[in-house]
Amino acid sequence: MSISQNLCVSYKQEILSGIHQDTHEYKIALFKNTATLSKLTTSYSGLTEEVSGGGYIAGGNILTGFSTSVIGDIAILDFTSDPEWVDVSFTARGALIYNNSLVEKNAIAVLDFGADYTCSEGTFSVVLPFPGEATALIRVV
Repeated sequence: MSISQNLCVSYKQEILSGIHQDTHEYKIALFKNTATLSKLTTSYSGLTEEVSGGGYIAGGNILTGFSTSVIGDIAILDFTSDPEWVDVSFTARGALIYNNSLVEKNAIAVLDFGADYTCSEGTFSVVLPFPGEATALIRVV
């Protein structure tokens, strides 16, 4: 089992097809270190090893502030608010950003936190990187 941070290959094809829209609902779900997530992940549906219990609700949180821009020749997708879970207790190793508006809940990006992070009756936050041409979480080069 492993979590490997990357933009999902299926998402790259889907943006060329124009199926992801700014009016859609995008979510971020958290996963345990026993999950298998990689650039080959195509959907949230059917995944196992999502964080559970301790106040966490399956499916994760809604990402807000969908915003696109171009810096130089790099296209960037950003969410302006960092997702957080309040009054929770769990351990997470990574996350999946996905499009909840599509039937298959299409995968967009896998995040690897680099280590297990535990929250005990507190607030768990995922700080998204600054949307620069070299730092944006989701960028098309």
